[in-house]
Amino acid sequence: MLNLIAPYFKQLHERTGLNFNIFYDQYEYDRFMTGASNSLQLIFWSLLLSLVIGVLGAWAQTARRRAVRIGMDAYIQAFRNTPPMIQLLFFFFGLGAFTPSIDMGGYSQPIISSFAWAVISLGIFGGAFNVEIFRSGLEAVPDSTLEAAESLCFSKWQTYLYITLPLAFRISLPALTNNLVSLAKTTSLAYVIAVPEMTYVLNQVWSDNVNVPEMMLVLFLFYITVVTLLASALHFLERKLVLPGYGQ
Repeated sequence: MLNLIAPYFKQLHERTGLNFNIFYDQYEYDRFMTGASNSLQLIFWSLLLSLVIGVLGAWAQTARRRAVRIGMDAYIQAFRNTPPMIQLLFFFFGLGAFTPSIDMGGYSQPIISSFAWAVISLGIFGGAFNVEIFRSGLEAVPDSTLEAAESLCFSKWQTYLYITLPLAFRISLPALTNNLVSLAKTTSLAYVIAVPEMTYVLNQVWSDNVNVPEMMLVLFLFYITVVTLLASALHFLERKLVLPGYGQ
């Protein structure tokens, strides 16, 4: 790939001074691809964790034990009402200080890496919003549907897993799409704890080569492309799973 595009970008630099060296220098290209891969993985795992938390949290909000419901409400308020950057710093520098390290022979390495802390922090942040989104979807499921499940001797967990959750997911998908797209963009903040994702890597590139405008353009186009593809996929899923009579 690099061999195909390198001559063009090298000539572009010589003719115009525009230095997109990540597309003709092997070292910078490798850094760029590492950043892109880490960004995509960070987005995937953060979204997945936020969905799992959203599903389990919505279930906990209907728990019989009052302590569970209060604990879930406290979690939602805490992580919805604090900035995601502060949460990243809190998890990495605050909780990270109390996690054990592994002796690597001359130096120690934390058990939980900065990438893992970013996934945990961003997943918990997005999950706080997803809990409320799924809760609103659960409340929109008709009581007659729940009564039908009860008449068939479904347990509370079976009713939630096989009936109310699938319906709630389809009902809440528009709001869920907005939150997942927003969370995907928020993952760019992981650079503050030195996660080698796209923002962090391109910052290193423009610091070494003084080509800030070019790398900022690449960064801008990268997130436009990734987020647009994600939003398009979610909107396609939304159209396929739309419930007749809801929001139409």
